[in-house]
Amino acid sequence: MPERQSSRKDAIRNRKAVLAAADALFARRESPEDVTMADVAAAAGVGKGTLFRAFGDRAGLLRALYESRLEPVGQAIETGPPPLGPATPPRERVPALLDAVLCFKLDNRRLALALEEDGSGSPYRAEHYERWHGLLRAVLEQIPGLTDSGFTAHALLAATRADLVEHLAREEHLAREEHLARESMRQQLAHFVTRVLASGPPPQDPADEE
Repeated sequence: MPERQSSRKDAIRNRKAVLAAADALFARRESPEDVTMADVAAAAGVGKGTLFRAFGDRAGLLRALYESRLEPVGQAIETGPPPLGPATPPRERVPALLDAVLCFKLDNRRLALALEEDGSGSPYRAEHYERWHGLLRAVLEQIPGLTDSGFTAHALLAATRADLVEHLAREEHLAREEHLARESMRQQLAHFVTRVLASGPPPQDPADEE
């Protein structure tokens, strides 16, 4: 039993070391593709075998790191107060959720980009995307008169794709100081979400009334 507990503690310690090392590497490297599993293992002081046993592959490591960074946001959404928490009116909660996604990706630009660019399958099938989409769709369905909540959720999330966020962040930074660029992007997204939520259902085809 003591050996098993010691082994579990070692695994937890190694996992924390790997996530911290990967986090630091992604923050420093210009391109996400520059970070390899060998780099992470060396920085964490563990063998590559340990890394692959714990996370499976590079995509698994990216997902684990992403989820660890996203955990505080997830807690705020599940049990927190307004504007992210479940007690928030839907018309206020939708823009708050999109703002949280944007801010998270701005704070974790290279990590988000690496995860969304990973070639392990469609980004729309990724667990983190399906979770965001499901949440947004459920909140959108609570807004009277708003149709096609599933498509609307996809369209709103498209405005926070990591590659677009990266492009806009660079573009905005050329014209403004960093904190002003961030606020400009948040305002642009808020205005876009407001316009989407303000739009009513499409006009009905007269043929449908017959």
